[in-house]
Amino acid sequence: MNKKLIIIMLIILIAISALGTAAYFMVSGKLGKSDEEPTIDEIVESSVDIEEITTNLKSDHIIRIAIKLETDSKKAKEELEKRDFQVKDAIITLLADTNADKIEGDKGKEAFKRELKDKVNSYLQEGKVEKVYITSFNLQ
Repeated sequence: MNKKLIIIMLIILIAISALGTAAYFMVSGKLGKSDEEPTIDEIVESSVDIEEITTNLKSDHIIRIAIKLETDSKKAKEELEKRDFQVKDAIITLLADTNADKIEGDKGKEAFKRELKDKVNSYLQEGKVEKVYITSFNLQ
């Protein structure tokens, strides 16, 4: 009798553990969510266009640049649209401290994107910028 009772208790303990583990993953959102990339429609829905900005670089060159910012949610997009003046200020400030040779190549553009992303994310409260795209670039 004791052997059967121990086996039943072990089965119940295993079942409770399995249910607890499944509940943990459901609550934390790790189960049922796929790690696949968002579709292009989802990216467009959560992206904000920053109109073309013309400004001076530190090296007395002029740059015209337009940017698209991809956010992680529609709420972040809405907040970012309200903060467009801060984004434009961040772009102008970063570029004013940049030499032409520093932003001309791929590495320079990638460094600028990282800096801009970090700066803009410091403003946001409802999400974050996932990616920065340069949609127009003219250096003179």
